[in-house]
Amino acid sequence: MFSLKNLLPGSKKTAGIDIGSNLLKLVELQYTSEGCILKNFAQVHLERGIIENGLIKDHDTLVRKIRELFKVSHSGAANVVTALSGHVVMIKNANFRKMEEEELRDLIIDEAGEYMPFDDIRDVNFDFHICSEQRRLDPDQMEVIIAAARKDVTESYTYAIEKAGRSVAIMDVDSFALETAYEENYDFDAEDAVALVNIGSSITNINIVKDNESVFTRNILLGGNSITQALQKKLDVSFEEAEMIKLEGTEEHDHTEGETLEYLEPIFLEIGRSFDYFTSTARESDIRHILVSGGCARIPEIADAMNKKFHCETELFNPFQNIAYDTNVFSPSYIKDIGPIAAVGVGLALRGMENK
Repeated sequence: MFSLKNLLPGSKKTAGIDIGSNLLKLVELQYTSEGCILKNFAQVHLERGIIENGLIKDHDTLVRKIRELFKVSHSGAANVVTALSGHVVMIKNANFRKMEEEELRDLIIDEAGEYMPFDDIRDVNFDFHICSEQRRLDPDQMEVIIAAARKDVTESYTYAIEKAGRSVAIMDVDSFALETAYEENYDFDAEDAVALVNIGSSITNINIVKDNESVFTRNILLGGNSITQALQKKLDVSFEEAEMIKLEGTEEHDHTEGETLEYLEPIFLEIGRSFDYFTSTARESDIRHILVSGGCARIPEIADAMNKKFHCETELFNPFQNIAYDTNVFSPSYIKDIGPIAAVGVGLALRGMENK
């Protein structure tokens, strides 16, 4: 499992907060003698413009919204785990001669310009993961995944959360938080490559995993907002109305689910290119399964459309497959509804529990 554990120091934490450009989501989990259970889930809508391309544009409003999230959730968590968007995180695969982790860290710092597109390494937070030995073709070499983000970006999120009265324990990356949720809930064959595709409002994250290890990542700067904008233009409605039509359909307008799926084509095209690149360059097996999450996973029939498009078994990501919940608090229909948008938050909450 990979995460930016060293972006910020770890401490006790109980809540995961997924900060998207349209929604704030809070997840709290608890380990019991019977396994992991969901204790709390809440979400708060963010108006457009508060966060753009992974950058906070209106700190004061975000702080107010984080406070609102804790108020509506009745969460008493003092510490949280959150994540940066793929908009602002660089992820790179590199090969190094075999060495100890501290030596590798020093080497990456000394030769930062070769591995990270930043002018000054002192302005950057980074972490790395050494891939398992099974992936190595040369026993004297090791494959490493490096992830990095500018300190001013991580500090802006930390500032907003701390001003809202909470402490940031770990800053993760959304696509790797999704991987954490996957590991808790799924047990595909170790030889199968599984694509975790998270289609958010402004970005699509792809993380292909095999044998519980990331083997390929890519961020596509297209998401559900492009579909909403296309519907808004065609139907001459507000952005909010178009968003509702995208997810629920309408009898008022001459619009069908098929048309919404057509507007997904640009995103599907980039996903397909990513899959083609992976299968043509990686030494892994072909992709066998797709798990789709994010706000666009709520679009009717999207899993069937992806199944037909990519000729691959596709299903909605269920982050509660191995996580129990109290049916007196959460109905099965509610859990099914929130599943695709809760996946990243569940991964973040799990990270918090690992470090208690």
